[in-house]
Formats: sequence, C-alpha cells, structure tokens
Amino acid sequence: MKMKKLVLIIPFVLLGTVINAQTKTIAHRGFWDTEGSAQNSLKSLRLANDIHCFGSEFDVWITKDGEVMVNHDPNFQDVTLETATYNEVKNLKLSNGEKMPTLKKYLKAGKKLNVQLILEIKTHQSIERQNAAIDATLELVKKMKLENRITYIAFSIDAVKRLVKEAPKGTEVYYLNGELSPQELKAIGCTGPDYHQNVYKAHPEWIKECHELGLKTNVWTVNKKEDMEFFIKEGIDYITTNKPVVVLKLTGNKVDDKYSK
Repeated sequence: MKMKKLVLIIPFVLLGTVINAQTKTIAHRGFWDTEGSAQNSLKSLRLANDIHCFGSEFDVWITKDGEVMVNHDPNFQDVTLETATYNEVKNLKLSNGEKMPTLKKYLKAGKKLNVQLILEIKTHQSIERQNAAIDATLELVKKMKLENRITYIAFSIDAVKRLVKEAPKGTEVYYLNGELSPQELKAIGCTGPDYHQNVYKAHPEWIKECHELGLKTNVWTVNKKEDMEFFIKEGIDYITTNKPVVVLKLTGNKVDDKYSK
C-alpha cells in the first residue's frame, strides 16, 4: 500500500517541477536593483545575463535626427529625447555614471551575451515618428544579425501591427495595453499579450485561452512574491519583474549568493 501511494505521489511532484520550469524570467529594464547598476544601462543588461534571466527588457526612442536611444521615459534630465538631436543626448549620464546608450551600443553589448533582448517601442508623439523608430530599429537589428535574439513589445496597437508586418516571419511581437482579448490578438498576428497583472486577474481565463490558441503570455511588472507564485501556478509563460532573483528562485533556478541578499 505504501509503495502504491509513493508511485502516485511522484508524478504530481514531477508535474509541479515541470510547470514551474515553464515560467521564464524577464528582468524589467535589466537587473538594475543591485549595486552599481541602473535602469536600461549596459550594466543592467550584463547582470540580467549573469544571473541567467531568459530576457532583459529595455525601451527605445528615436531622436529628431534619427538616432535610436535606450531609455524608458520620454524626458531625461529636462531633455525630450524625440525632439532633441543626438548631440544633445549623447552625454546624458545614468545614475550609475554610464552614458545613456544608443541602441547600436546596447545591441553590440547584447550580441556577446545569451539573454533574449526584449525591446519596447515607446509610443511616440506621432505615428510618423513611431514608424521611423520602428524602421530604424528593424534596420539596425538586421544589420547586426540579431533578428533571432529580439522580442518586440509595444503599447501602441499601430506599432504592434507594423512590427508584425515588417519584422521577419516568426519574430515574437507582444501587445502591452491590455484591452484586447486573446482572439483579437490572434487575429492581428500577435504572439500574445504582455499585460499588467491586474488585467490577467480581471480575466483569469485569458492565460488558458491564449495557450489553447497557440499564443504565449507575459505579465508585468510583478514584484511581490505572492503574485509571482500566483502566475507561476497559472502557467504564465513569462514574468517581467524588478525582482528577477526572486522569480528565478521560485522557478527552481540557482542564483549566485551575492545577488540573493
């Protein structure tokens, strides 16, 4: 009898391990919440790679004269990135002392690493400016032969549709805004939703529906352990977080002790 119970228990234990392993970790703006790092910095990108995150998320804007820059906010130190020239932004420094990276410099650093590059096209002041940012980004990614290393995300549905159309076939493109159902995302050729955790909690059926439709699911920005555990249990494909070490540990990954404090 004891042996039969043991045999029955083992498959469930193994199943639980598999489910946890399916959820991958994406460092939000890189692994910046640690000494010497900063959001969207080259350091945060390298650290996300060092702790073996699946992906490192970052954001891009295009300057008035066509240089694609890596930064989250539209303004930095009183400079509006998309209305400034490259000369006006090239010496802006991040909180860790690094200069704000160009996309070219960021991709050059990423090419030497294993981490997937999760590139967010920010919503620009006009469709024309946004399209210019997308086209310049796609051109640079192609030139650097990194097309299989880039995943695209955007809040703008126009940006998503352009990326689906213009990026190489098979490129993953996710929508961030949260109002479209899995069926609607499937219809426009989107890889799946990359929605805020509150959207999924309001529509708990969407993760399962996405998987039934062959879509993938990402959730942002999950920083509380109990929320991470909830989404891992629900079978989310990716968790985007400012606390990547916590997600990695919850999904059975070993992290260097120096990052675990």
